[in-house]
Amino acid sequence: MRMKFNRSSQLVLVSAASLVAAGLITACSTLTADFVYVTSALAAGSNQYGEVDVFEVNADSGRMRQIPASPFPSGGRNPVADAPSPDNASLYVVNEDDNSIVQFIIGNDGKLYPNSTVNTPGVFPLAMTVAPATKLMYVIDTYQPLPTCSTASPCSGSIAVFPINKDDTLGSPIGNASIGASYWPLTLPSNPTHVMTPTGVTTAASGAYVYVTAYDTTTSGGYIFGFASNSDGTLTPLNGGVPFAAGTQPSSIASTPAGTYVYATDEATGTILGFQQSNGLLSPLSSSPYPSGNTPVAIVLDATGSFAYVANSLDSNVTAYTINNGSLTRVAAYATGTQPVAIGIDPSRNQYMYTANFLGGTVSGFQINPADGTLLLSQFSPFKSNAQPTAVAAIPHYLPGPK
Repeated sequence: MRMKFNRSSQLVLVSAASLVAAGLITACSTLTADFVYVTSALAAGSNQYGEVDVFEVNADSGRMRQIPASPFPSGGRNPVADAPSPDNASLYVVNEDDNSIVQFIIGNDGKLYPNSTVNTPGVFPLAMTVAPATKLMYVIDTYQPLPTCSTASPCSGSIAVFPINKDDTLGSPIGNASIGASYWPLTLPSNPTHVMTPTGVTTAASGAYVYVTAYDTTTSGGYIFGFASNSDGTLTPLNGGVPFAAGTQPSSIASTPAGTYVYATDEATGTILGFQQSNGLLSPLSSSPYPSGNTPVAIVLDATGSFAYVANSLDSNVTAYTINNGSLTRVAAYATGTQPVAIGIDPSRNQYMYTANFLGGTVSGFQINPADGTLLLSQFSPFKSNAQPTAVAAIPHYLPGPK
């Protein structure tokens, strides 16, 4: 579980002129709206690292094609999540089997240059989210780093907070003085010995509150753990540390941009749970839950908070919804590649949506109709990726501004 990969920053000292020139030749000539980064879990090379496919997206048609140097090694084994830095100048990749987060600098042409690596406090990290306003990263680990905890004898998971430095490197995880460690355990107060397995994490744009979905593997039952983010980056459990009830087996979570509403998919019941947020506390919406397809595993909301899209893994499709005062109304279902496990929307225009299709080894692309949320399959979709794609993230195509 030890990851010692730590490349010198000298590896990324490529001349600015060459990066700009490459961007002008490749990206601009193809009217690139975004670069999309798709992690693939299948081991490659002697080090058994996963890979990151880099696609450029045509602004007019939504057609995706891999850039010439793609794919890039993920810097660790079994990459399961990725996200851009607040300034879109770096990409972070979580490698589950090495307990690591690798920071890559992004060239103007979309290429990735490994720059730094940190380890998570717990064991088997599986999801993360970045709060741009507070420049903090939240990572959930499957298990706490306890001597008695292992896959044979599991314990509850945890959440850690990493500050994002001005150069996009990650600082040391913020300490939790109450337990003398650098993480916050996900514990059910009424049954502290029950094993809580986390599945997803989200925060609103303000970064004021953080929510983690988890399920009780001891007796079943789903929950959302809520935390207030303090000015020093530490977390304060909401609701006296008592998590909010959330179905049977919540699998992913997302928040509207303003943080007013929070939604969690429940893969066991094939539903979406909706909540209204007030001072961090979650209350179920009267119209919740909402039906999804079979085995919903990922959810994303558009930048306006008007539409929601859910990836249904077993059905190999995406269900689209409109959002009206928090309530979800189903629009339609749209076929993807086989077994979508991750979903994202382009940050440049809020116009294109992508799914990573694990068994299909593809990425599906759709164009979003801003009037009603309907989807139109992008030209030549789905697009071939490396085997077993697990996560998808995107950045707009422009030179990052000053930090």
